[in-house]
Amino acid sequence: MELNISKKALFNASCIALTVTAMTFAIRAGILTELGVDFGLNNTQLGWINAMAFWGFPVATIFGGLLYNYFGPKKLLVAAFLSHLIGLVMTIYADGFTTLLLSSFLIGFANGSVEAACNPLIADMHSDNRTTMLNKFHVWFPGGIVIGSLVVELLNTMSLGWQIKIASMILPTLIYGYMFFKSLFPKSENIETDTMINLKSTLTPLFVFIAACMTLTAVTELGTQQWLAPLLDKSGASPMLILAMVTGVMAVGRYFAGPIVHKLNPVGVLFMSAIVSTLAIYLLSVVDGKSLYFVAILFAFGVCYFWPTMIGFVSEYLPKTGALGMSLVGGAGMLATGIWQPVIGSWIDENTQNALDSGLTQDLAELAAGKATLGNITYFPLILVVFFGILYLNRKKLEKIRYKNA
Repeated sequence: MELNISKKALFNASCIALTVTAMTFAIRAGILTELGVDFGLNNTQLGWINAMAFWGFPVATIFGGLLYNYFGPKKLLVAAFLSHLIGLVMTIYADGFTTLLLSSFLIGFANGSVEAACNPLIADMHSDNRTTMLNKFHVWFPGGIVIGSLVVELLNTMSLGWQIKIASMILPTLIYGYMFFKSLFPKSENIETDTMINLKSTLTPLFVFIAACMTLTAVTELGTQQWLAPLLDKSGASPMLILAMVTGVMAVGRYFAGPIVHKLNPVGVLFMSAIVSTLAIYLLSVVDGKSLYFVAILFAFGVCYFWPTMIGFVSEYLPKTGALGMSLVGGAGMLATGIWQPVIGSWIDENTQNALDSGLTQDLAELAAGKATLGNITYFPLILVVFFGILYLNRKKLEKIRYKNA
């Protein structure tokens, strides 16, 4: 048996697991219409099926964060592997609405388990450059969305059904499961593993503040992306091409995050991201046509550092929260995204109806509704400009806290 612990192999396996996580989002989105036709489901039912993945995620991160100290990352990743595999197979052989709900929850639970295990594992293995390595790990969320989207497009051209699209995720699931099963995991040495200390540390004002900020960063990133198609469908640009551009740029940005994090530090990165995101979403709400492609690139740079840098901030500035802190912050972000999904949808419906009542045609009404809704979403990063601006003004105090807790 190989007695050496390979941090590189563990990191690579983590990246494949996160790729599967992202593919589930992209491929599920790509088969919704087919599921509706095959099972006779309306949009409300399809919405509930999607919501189960968002709810399964925070359930896993909460329990995973609490149990990380007792079970370690390997057992959590075994749970992720089994939940992914069972959830995918259940989806393929689903016989109706209830089965799809359960399978979607299992897949969401698997996705959350991957985050609950891999974020603290990577932070522990790379204690000298946590935020940089977490950004490199999270390259594979936008990267996985690109892969999943391309898989859907390829299989569509081959006229293959949604079952094959779901089955395409089984192979990478088996690969990451095998890689983790055969790997030896290091003991936790660079993160706090006393659960009582973790719990007490999550009750501090700074942690509560960061968790609240995470709800806004997540909705700014994921909430906008989830609704790109209806928001931009009548704008003169291709929403799917914009989504591909956004996720591609995000992947590249996260991979080369190291120099930016080193130059600005995590607080500076978050403040800069909030400013750029606010400007980008505002511009999305006022420009049309080909200009949207350039604004989409700006949006991608604005949001690409949010999620991993927030996790990195917790691991560096609030290390006593341990795996629990990282998991709770991630769970808060995904939970908020799920909660705001129907709200954003209601904004679109309401704004469309208001535009129709004013005498606009259907296409112009949808265009006006998309712009108005993006205008509403602009307030999320605008609030973050204020919040992260406060952190930035107090960055010297934060650095003292950081070095004191190191």
